[in-house]
Amino acid sequence: MSSEQAKPNWGTSYRLIAAEKWKAKSAAMGRDVTAALANYARPQAGMKVLDLASGTGEPAISLAKQVGPTGHVTAVDLSAELLEIAAERARQRNLGNFSSQQADAHELPFHDNTFDLITCRFGVMFFADPGKALAEACRVLKAGRRACFLAWGTFDQPYWATTMGVVQRHVGGPAIAPGEADPFRFAEPGSLSKALRTAAFDEVEESTNDLPWNWPGSPEDVWEYARSVSAPFRPLLDRVPEQRWREIDADVHTAISKYVEGEVIRFGVKVVLAAGRKT
Repeated sequence: MSSEQAKPNWGTSYRLIAAEKWKAKSAAMGRDVTAALANYARPQAGMKVLDLASGTGEPAISLAKQVGPTGHVTAVDLSAELLEIAAERARQRNLGNFSSQQADAHELPFHDNTFDLITCRFGVMFFADPGKALAEACRVLKAGRRACFLAWGTFDQPYWATTMGVVQRHVGGPAIAPGEADPFRFAEPGSLSKALRTAAFDEVEESTNDLPWNWPGSPEDVWEYARSVSAPFRPLLDRVPEQRWREIDADVHTAISKYVEGEVIRFGVKVVLAAGRKT
C-alpha cells in the first residue's frame, strides 16, 4: 500500500513475512477483484500505466501483460520491500515492460501529463489526504485519459464479519480506532466520486459491485493471513487479552466455516469501482 498512510506500518516485518508466505493464496483470493479493475480500466496495447499503492504487484502485473511490449507499467508504493516482491513476480513472468518505484502518492516523482492510465486497487482509502493524492494523480495523467480506483465496500460483509467482526464482538469498541487509516472510508455510495470531482476529474462514474472472493484453503489459514496483513485492525487485535484468543479463534473458525465449499472458502466481496477523466 502506498502510504502517506503512514498510520498503519505497512512495512513491518510481520506483514512482509506474511505477504511472502501467503502470496499465492492471497493472489488467488484477489484474482477476480484484480480482473474486475483491469477490465474496468480498459488498458490498450502501448499504454503507459501508473499503478498506485501497488504493494506486491497487482493489478500492475496483470496490466503489464495487457499493454504488451510496446506499453509500460510503473508500480508505485511507499514500501520498497513490498515492491521487491512485486518486481520478483514480474521477473518470474518475464515482464520486461514492468518497473517499480518507491514513492508517496501525495508527491509523485513524475512530470505532468505522463501516463495514459492510472489504477489503484485497495489503496485510495488509505491516503492521508485523498484530495492531494488524487490531485497528484490528475496532474501526471494525460488529458483525456482515465484514472480508475477500486475500494472496499462496507465492513458488514462476509470476509470482515467473520474475522475482525468476531473480534470486535468479543472485545467491544470500534473496529477501526479513531484517527487510524480506514479501509471503509469510501464505502458510502458517492463518496469516492465526490473526492474525484473535488480533485478536478471530469466524467466521474461509480458503482458498487459484488465479486467472488475465494480463499483456496482452510479457515485456520485465512484467519492467520487476515491477522497478519490487516494493518488497520492492529489496534483492535492488540486489545485482545491473551487468555481470550483461544475462544476468539474458535469463534472465527466457526464463522468462516459457513462459507466453506469443498477446499475453497467462498466469501464473496463488495467493492466500489470509480473512475474519472482528466479534461
